Amino acid sequence: MNPRLLSVCLACLFPLTALRAAELTPTTPVRVESGLVTGTTTGTDGVTGYFGIPYAAAPVGELRWKPPARRPAWEGVRAADTFCASCMQELRREFLPWTWEFMLRNEVAEDCLALNIWTPATDTDEQLPVMVWIHGGAYFSGSGEVALYDGEGLARKGVIVVTINYRLGVFGFLAHPELSAESPHGASGNYALMDCVAALEWVRRNIAAFGGDPANITVGGQSAGAGAIHALTAAPAAAGTFDRMIIQSGPWRPGSPAMDLAAAEAQGTAFAEAIGAPSLADLRALSAEELYARYAANNYRFRPIVDGWFVPEDVAAAAAAGRAIDVPALAGWTADEASSRADYGRSTVAALQTRAQRMYGERADAFLQLYPAANDEEAGMADVQSQRDANRAALWAWSQARGDAPDYGYFFARGIPWPEHPQYQAFHSAEMPYTFNNLEVMDRPWTALDRELADQVSDYWVNFITTGDPNGPGLPRWPEADDRIMIFSGFIGAAPVLPPAKLQFYQEVFAGSGE
Repeated sequence: MNPRLLSVCLACLFPLTALRAAELTPTTPVRVESGLVTGTTTGTDGVTGYFGIPYAAAPVGELRWKPPARRPAWEGVRAADTFCASCMQELRREFLPWTWEFMLRNEVAEDCLALNIWTPATDTDEQLPVMVWIHGGAYFSGSGEVALYDGEGLARKGVIVVTINYRLGVFGFLAHPELSAESPHGASGNYALMDCVAALEWVRRNIAAFGGDPANITVGGQSAGAGAIHALTAAPAAAGTFDRMIIQSGPWRPGSPAMDLAAAEAQGTAFAEAIGAPSLADLRALSAEELYARYAANNYRFRPIVDGWFVPEDVAAAAAAGRAIDVPALAGWTADEASSRADYGRSTVAALQTRAQRMYGERADAFLQLYPAANDEEAGMADVQSQRDANRAALWAWSQARGDAPDYGYFFARGIPWPEHPQYQAFHSAEMPYTFNNLEVMDRPWTALDRELADQVSDYWVNFITTGDPNGPGLPRWPEADDRIMIFSGFIGAAPVLPPAKLQFYQEVFAGSGE
């Protein structure tokens, strides 16, 4: 069944937003559409956690590579006091610069479609704003139970936080001709995106029971989670499931269209043959563990596609035609997105020239004039600065290509204090403990500046989640994105996206990229 039709049917059966006001405590059973749940106390007085609540049926057996279906009702009261298994992936507990706080801590299983809720509400009629968080992990790793996604830090400021699991890798994105043939829509792939929409719909239908406002939902995500949101803006089924969006380190490089269904089916066919399971029946007959083992042994990467149905067109095309979901957005990058690379900041003059030619062709000389380097040390600095500038310009281009809804852009340049590894600086994901107001989760030599920054940055995030505008009393003014973005570093303040000559250069690059 179409996930949108499913949500309509369930909304008729379970009109949860009409529940009478009731006290919320960890031991008070809360009714959701599949049954009763109780929560658990968290480390913060007044914040209740509900962990491992299924939002869809287990995608196993014949439901593997199908749109998410309704979870069967359970009997009695379900204790929602433990995270469920994370979705199938390699168990990596540390992968520098991503220490254990950024990685999943539990085990994995194919039955993983569940969500977690942190609510500061003490009564069901409080109608608090809600953020639904889609985790990162390059579309093949990650989990809603990652330590840094703990919702207490934001819940203390009056926001309900929901984190979700969604199918990953081959389980979440495989396209195959046989899968398309069995679909009434003639499409396959994007099951992970369907999971995200199903979770958002579940929250719309059920969050009032936890003191939330079903008419005030922000979807947030970082890295692959940001990419998923980006794709959802072109998905008709996602319309009406969220009211604003937070996109952290998202994929907005002009000139990079998504893979189409035919190419994705060819990839899926080649994958199935490579692992010795050429038919759909063969693929579904494999256990989750065996399928994952064969997938991991082969160099295949699956991700969102333009499937002609769930995502009927490329996001850029949808935005240009006015068909993309247009809601207020808060979006940005960290300063050192690529600092996990061993060669980051260690370029040579020759390497910088080669990179300029490869990336910019006939504009290479113009690039080298903007980023001159007389020696290898200067080449390393030019390489870092050019990557920072390109991200800022890409953020500007993305904002310009959107609709009329307000945009608020940022650039996060404060590196996590880390004396053992200063080379990582403001690495990809380094903003997370600040935006989630979770410094205490990490054992780092935090300073008073870090604590103040986390308090103010999370205030901006809470304000945006609440009203669609990050500004509020006591905070430096954050202008809407045009030619200025907010800088978070040793100070907080608005600044031009780039100097005019650099911005003009990237405008010309993007204009010649096909978008």
